Amino acid sequence: MLDYPSLAAVAAVIREGTFERAAAVLGHTPSAVSQRVRGLEERLGAILIQRGQPCRPTDLGRKLCDHVDRVRLLEQDLGPDLGRDGILSGSTATVAIAVNADSMATWFVRAAADFAHQTAVTLDLRLDDEGQTANRLRSGEVLAAVSSHSAPIPGCRTIKLGTLRYVACASPAFMARHLSEGFSVEMLAAAPSLRFDRRDGLQARWLREIHGTELGKTVHWVPSTQGFLDFGLAGVGWGMHPVQLVRQHLEAERLVELPPGVTIGVPLYWTVARLHAKTLIRLTQAVQDAATRELQVRDV
Repeated sequence: MLDYPSLAAVAAVIREGTFERAAAVLGHTPSAVSQRVRGLEERLGAILIQRGQPCRPTDLGRKLCDHVDRVRLLEQDLGPDLGRDGILSGSTATVAIAVNADSMATWFVRAAADFAHQTAVTLDLRLDDEGQTANRLRSGEVLAAVSSHSAPIPGCRTIKLGTLRYVACASPAFMARHLSEGFSVEMLAAAPSLRFDRRDGLQARWLREIHGTELGKTVHWVPSTQGFLDFGLAGVGWGMHPVQLVRQHLEAERLVELPPGVTIGVPLYWTVARLHAKTLIRLTQAVQDAATRELQVRDV
């Protein structure tokens, strides 16, 4: 049988990144946490944590951390029946979720709030590109993910949520500076654009699909959804924004929609571990409800 107090120590170090922070969370000394981790490694004959700043899990360490998270969720279902006699009693159940930044800034907060009002389970959100979040689920780092991929993942189920729509826009000052003689595809392609990071292909996709041209080389890299919007409002560059975030700015004419006024969509899916835990059922329902209210749920 696995030594769950030691497993809890391993999981805490992996989650917190250092033995000191793990000790503070567990209410032990760093020395005691280190002894538990080292003792478990010796019994298993394998290294579970790569020491460093921050500490990182080995493949086996990640699998054991994932196991601890699942056991906590299953114990959560038993609730009062366990009292303080659970193998991980005294620890708070947490669900790790991989989610993209634009979902976090728009519709996902409603899902998180609905879930938080129903349960004492906490959320550990990991930000990543929607094209990469599923990889975190495959590795066992998270139990659920908002992803743009519908491909099945072993041990998980996938639900289509809807489409997050994006609109191309820029500030009036940007339009006056770079498109003063009227809209031109060539001039827009050469004008400064905004990109979230190197994986952000929305601007290039819009130009290619709508105007049949390629994105220019003048790019400002802004890895923050709010910062991306602020840069657009300040006239630094043009970019693709979630419709929900810019609707009021467009109505107030702080931003201008670029011709021909065609939005593009990113389909989103909810992929969650097939773990028979009430917590994950509640979470999935909260996510589906929020997506139904906030996302385009039918193709147009």
